[in-house]
Amino acid sequence: MELEEEARTLAESRLRPSGASGSPTPDEEERPEGSTALVAPPAGFEGDSAGADGLWGLPVEHAERRPECSRCSRPQKVCLCPYLPVHPLQISTRLYIIQHPAEESKVLRTVPLLAACLPPDKCTVKIGRRFSEERDIELSTVCRDSGTLILYPGAEATNLEEFILDSPVYPSTIILIDGTWSQAKDIFYKNSLFRLPKQTLLRPLQALCSFQLQHGAQIRLSKEYLLKNGLYPKPMPKNKRKLRKMELLINSVKI
Repeated sequence: MELEEEARTLAESRLRPSGASGSPTPDEEERPEGSTALVAPPAGFEGDSAGADGLWGLPVEHAERRPECSRCSRPQKVCLCPYLPVHPLQISTRLYIIQHPAEESKVLRTVPLLAACLPPDKCTVKIGRRFSEERDIELSTVCRDSGTLILYPGAEATNLEEFILDSPVYPSTIILIDGTWSQAKDIFYKNSLFRLPKQTLLRPLQALCSFQLQHGAQIRLSKEYLLKNGLYPKPMPKNKRKLRKMELLINSVKI
């Protein structure tokens, strides 16, 4: 116990200049913002050596966010604007991107690059996970338009080439969901608005899956597929809330 008390006393003496009282000094009370501060030991800390106690007196420097390019949203040192089109690409189809909130903070996000290549009126980005007709009137109108397509695979999806040949209306808007597979699936199935437009573009996805399988990827059946076909290897949960969630998962997937 005597060694522990000596260690605490030594740590306190290193954090406080000699002759200073236990109360904070005016300099401590009015420390300029962004200045280097000393880290105090956490409450209840009991050091076992004088060397370890000295670590608490090391200064802490606050990390500053690197300046970003206003166009491509990349850090200025790795700005990609020199490799982007000088003038926006003129396209006839409007892109409506639904971005999962988790994608917005990713360093390597690609949506800002896409938006930087297109005219502002041809690329709209909405961030969120849940949308409704009452709150999102513009999105509701877009989804109900017969010329709107949504890029998402499924049993009812068709190839884009077939849609263009069979439909007298050329696609005016394409909805893209930006996120991981699980995030995109959650957005698609939890928002009835996104099941109004026609699904398209199967061939590129089929080619991607085939390419991955040829290079060693393993086929992994989803939980929804296993539940739907009675192949789920684990016992069903006893918790009513979890059981209800799994039932909804089964009913929301069409095989």
